[in-house]
Amino acid sequence: MQNSNNVMDNDSDGLAGPANRTAPDLGTNLPLIQQYIRIALRWKWVILGSIAAAFVIGLIITLLMTPQYSASSQIEIARQQDKIVKVESVTEDSNPADAEFYQTQYGLLESRSLAQRVAKELRVVDDPGFFDRFDVPLEEAGSGSQRLGTKGRAKRLQDSAEILLDNLNISPVRGSSLVEVEFTSPDPEFSARVANAWVENFIETNLERRFDSTSYARDFLENRLVSLKQRLEESERLLVNYGANQNIVSIPGSGASGSNGRERTILAADLANLNYELGLAVADRVKAESKLRGLGQAVGASSEALNNSAITGMRQKRAEVASEYAKLLVQFEEGYPTVQALATQMQDLDRSIATEERRVYNSFKSAFDQSLLRQGALQKRVDQLTAQLNDEQGRSIQYNIYQREVDTNRQLYDALLQRYKEIGVAGGVGTNNISVVDIAEVPGKPSSPRLLLNLLLSLVAGSVCGIGLAFALEQIDETISDPGQVKSLLDLPLLGTIPSIAGSDPNEALGDRKSPVVEAYLAVQTNLEFSTSRGIPKSIMVTSTRPAEGKSTTSFALANSLARSKRRVVLVDADMRSPSVHQMFGVDNAKGLSNYLAGDDDLASIIVYPADGDYAIISAGPRPLNAADLLTGPRFDLLKEKLLVDFDHIVFDSPPVVGLADAPLIASKVESTIFVVESHGIRTSLVQTAIARLKAANAQVVGVVLTKFEAKRSHYGYGYDYGYGYGGKDDV
Repeated sequence: MQNSNNVMDNDSDGLAGPANRTAPDLGTNLPLIQQYIRIALRWKWVILGSIAAAFVIGLIITLLMTPQYSASSQIEIARQQDKIVKVESVTEDSNPADAEFYQTQYGLLESRSLAQRVAKELRVVDDPGFFDRFDVPLEEAGSGSQRLGTKGRAKRLQDSAEILLDNLNISPVRGSSLVEVEFTSPDPEFSARVANAWVENFIETNLERRFDSTSYARDFLENRLVSLKQRLEESERLLVNYGANQNIVSIPGSGASGSNGRERTILAADLANLNYELGLAVADRVKAESKLRGLGQAVGASSEALNNSAITGMRQKRAEVASEYAKLLVQFEEGYPTVQALATQMQDLDRSIATEERRVYNSFKSAFDQSLLRQGALQKRVDQLTAQLNDEQGRSIQYNIYQREVDTNRQLYDALLQRYKEIGVAGGVGTNNISVVDIAEVPGKPSSPRLLLNLLLSLVAGSVCGIGLAFALEQIDETISDPGQVKSLLDLPLLGTIPSIAGSDPNEALGDRKSPVVEAYLAVQTNLEFSTSRGIPKSIMVTSTRPAEGKSTTSFALANSLARSKRRVVLVDADMRSPSVHQMFGVDNAKGLSNYLAGDDDLASIIVYPADGDYAIISAGPRPLNAADLLTGPRFDLLKEKLLVDFDHIVFDSPPVVGLADAPLIASKVESTIFVVESHGIRTSLVQTAIARLKAANAQVVGVVLTKFEAKRSHYGYGYDYGYGYGGKDDV
């Protein structure tokens, strides 16, 4: 083969990626994660560029940002307020298990009214430096309150409140009732002032809100108290007047008399007292009578006589005298003077004992008579008072009605008065459920910008954008980048994958039998052996969707590969509109295929044998007015029959399919068609349309040759460097 310096036609500019020796069907059956990795590797420069751009932008923005200082104050919001007094509030306490309570408190912390209250306290409305601090332009002139109108101050107050809210951050501490109130500004002292003022005003508004919640109840109770007071006074007046008219005098009840504490009349009190005394008198009389009956005639045997010291002494004395008397009777007669004296002494003692026993009996008899008289007198008086009380009770029916009305009005008045006092206390104290845990201190260092964090976020954002852009480009990219996609997208077998050789002459690469390109086309030839039952087809057409996809180089390489395998091959340049074969071999194009199709029967004159080639070529010849008209005649079939007499295989370098009728006409007349597709270079939809046109012309498309394939660009790693390097040099 000669080394021509002539430039190849557009079809032969560059060849496709590293050679695939066996053309496996890879890519479509890979695991999902591996497919994602390959997409990322394919678009790695897009991803790295996005990361680098985001890093630079993040660095610039961070360096240009104004330092911000954050001051934080911590408060505790209890679910239920501390009970300073043991009273209930008018408003019901929140359910401790209800999360809405805390959400309400967080919303109140971020309310616009609270922000305006803080703005008023800090007097930021009249401070132009406040708006300059946050880079907010003032819409109205003047910095003093005298130069601002009512509408201007209201607008300025709203703007300042919005600024405070925009720079405020409420952060509940997870799993607790603590809340962080953080304010950020360029001034550290101002940040601390706002944070502290915010929690102080929040506590004040909370107390005011709870106190105001009882105002309606207090007003209602005040009106009711006035009405009940008037009713109580009127009912008491009626009661007193009726008692005076009916001579009914009531006194407060006394627990000592067994009363239940209610008021009662003097007559009832006297009757109760006398009845009590009558009961005592009856008890005394029964007791005295019992004792008197117990004495009977045997006074000396009674317990009173036995317990009487005088009687006991006399009886003891008599016993002693009687004992002495009995002793003397043993020795002397009764007439003996000493014995008579002792007898006389015993008689005197017996009379004294009898006298003392009669005295005891008389005393009990006198006590019984007195108790009986007292009982009778008391009974008579009780009967009189009972009669009077019965008369008084008849006159006290209306009095009791008045009394019950007075009691009812007094109970209602006392109950409402107590409730009014409780509401007053509950509304003023005992309802503060918010306390300050930590006050905000002036921050010593800025909280933002944080260089490392911003750069890290920039890297993350850049990575996300880069990956998203890579997947978007992957979805937008309709080209075939994976040999395994040929079968799924085109529904045709893959005959081979041809590596791309950047900056190298394809003729030189095909001339080096150790180059990956030659190995790749050997794989194409091998796969053609299995395309039909008879082996490699006799007549083969090579075409593509558009120019510059490598079909001419594929035709030349296939003819060269078949010739090296000791086959007789002729390469026919059937692209009469844009011929290129004569340029590849440096032969004259004055006579060729177009001459024979036009009627010239001298076939031998158009067949050329290159000096360093093992095959023949037929150039396209002069450009006809309409190549399609020549291809529709019988001369093309006649040419094919005559060539197959002297050659084993005919390789037709056909025009591209899109926009021309030549390729479908030739494809319908040859045995097999090889379709060349440029990887990473042509949209799949165009390729599918071109193949559909060929099939509509009854073409036998045996497979696809994927050209200009770049393994490093696709990152599919098919092992094309096995045995040989990409530059055609030995690996050894």
